[in-house]
Amino acid sequence: MVDTVHMAENSTRSALIEAGVELLEETGSTDITLRAIARRAGVSHGAPRRWFPTHRALLGAIAGTGLRDLSDELRSAADGAPEPLRAAATAYVEFARRRPAMFGLIFRHDLIEGSGAELRTVSRPLFDWLVDLTGDASSREAAAAMWVGVHGIAVLSSTGALELAAGGIEVQVLVDRVVGE
Repeated sequence: MVDTVHMAENSTRSALIEAGVELLEETGSTDITLRAIARRAGVSHGAPRRWFPTHRALLGAIAGTGLRDLSDELRSAADGAPEPLRAAATAYVEFARRRPAMFGLIFRHDLIEGSGAELRTVSRPLFDWLVDLTGDASSREAAAAMWVGVHGIAVLSSTGALELAAGGIEVQVLVDRVVGE
């Protein structure tokens, strides 16, 4: 027998997360309210509190969706690529440029800390995968340094600051230099 109540609960929870993702992407701001998310999802303004005890919990769930999307895109880009590390780094920067608000939220620990979203269940395996891609599994520091460099390019590129400060430099040239391929 199908548990229709449980299915409706998951559906409402999913609708709230999806509405939050849409509003985040449309507005480009993490200042999305529970009421706005509820309105977009077509539920009462009190509904988010039933599924998410805090605003941070809902933002954490939204960030979790983005982090899973990012992970999927990086793995897809690297899969079968002649230079998988370069392909993943390029996909990372492109994700940030294409979805700057989501990219920003994923790393806004001040907003999502303690959200219960368990983002580390996605981020830690993703980092371990990056370590493996570097070809030097013994050097987590080397992988972290490379990630920091690519992340900096992604942030500066997604906000337009890179073009303002260093106009004329191609983003891919910087990624290639950081990755070393």
